[in-house]
Amino acid sequence: MIPLSEIQSLILSRAAARPGNLALPLPDGLRGGAAAKVVEALLAKGLVEEVEANIRRSEPLWRETGDGHGTTLLATEAGLAAVGIEPLVAGAIAGARRGRMEREAAAAVAPEAQRPATTRAGTKQAALIALLQRPEGASVAEAAAMLSWQPHTVRGAISGALKKRLGLTIAAEKIDGRGTVYRIATEG
Repeated sequence: MIPLSEIQSLILSRAAARPGNLALPLPDGLRGGAAAKVVEALLAKGLVEEVEANIRRSEPLWRETGDGHGTTLLATEAGLAAVGIEPLVAGAIAGARRGRMEREAAAAVAPEAQRPATTRAGTKQAALIALLQRPEGASVAEAAAMLSWQPHTVRGAISGALKKRLGLTIAAEKIDGRGTVYRIATEG
């Protein structure tokens, strides 16, 4: 039997009564450093786990991860067993939740890997590519004048859209009288 403080027992027994065994919200009066210390102890003992919060269900957040998502706390099977609650249902819910999170993470990565980046004909990006495919290439000033763009927009399009998103190899060469001239590097 894992020794629990009164507040830890309260958190776990309330979690058992909530749908999905949510350990949040914490009891009234438990905030700041005290809350962090109690939760860290529960996490260290494996009695609660931190999982991605389901925003659609308005699950309470424990902390924000910085990428527009947050985490919540769930009581584990061990946590429920520590307060004398049968963990069978808790295990099924936690397993389903972990499986859903893994599927969503895989789906978020897969579309980008499967779908090659393309450029639509007739766009300014296509016109920039055509300028850079010419044997003489184009300087930033020339491209800016032909496309009615600011120089920083041309530089951003070359480094962001063409190099990073489309994966094109861009060669740069300093030429007297023209400055740095950019060309799409040809194979061979």
